[in-house]
Amino acid sequence: DVQLVESGGGTVQAGGSLRLSCVSSGYTYSTDCMGWFRQAPGKEREGVAVVDSDGNAVYADSVKGRFTISKDNAKNIVYLQMSSLKVEDTAMYYCATRRYCTSMSPAAFGYWGQGTQVTVS
Repeated sequence: DVQLVESGGGTVQAGGSLRLSCVSSGYTYSTDCMGWFRQAPGKEREGVAVVDSDGNAVYADSVKGRFTISKDNAKNIVYLQMSSLKVEDTAMYYCATRRYCTSMSPAAFGYWGQGTQVTVS
């Protein structure tokens, strides 16, 4: 079975930075697409960034230039470096995985972590 565990969330002032981590286990990590998603209260879950096995990344327009997704295949970890954080970035952040990075729709991802809360004040 696939397990994903996120960490690194917290409370930060606007303009600050945070780095989220997601440790994966239970499958061949290096061949899968990994993504970060977020869900704010009262809103639908949305894609933030995805990265494929070659390190190619795609970002939501709202985070381009501020967030960076990366993978460490040797450690089975995917990171989300978040900078210049805004109040509107406040949400529960989830990592997820699927076979190929052909979609950033949450509905396309089958395996999810429990999430880590990010609050920007």
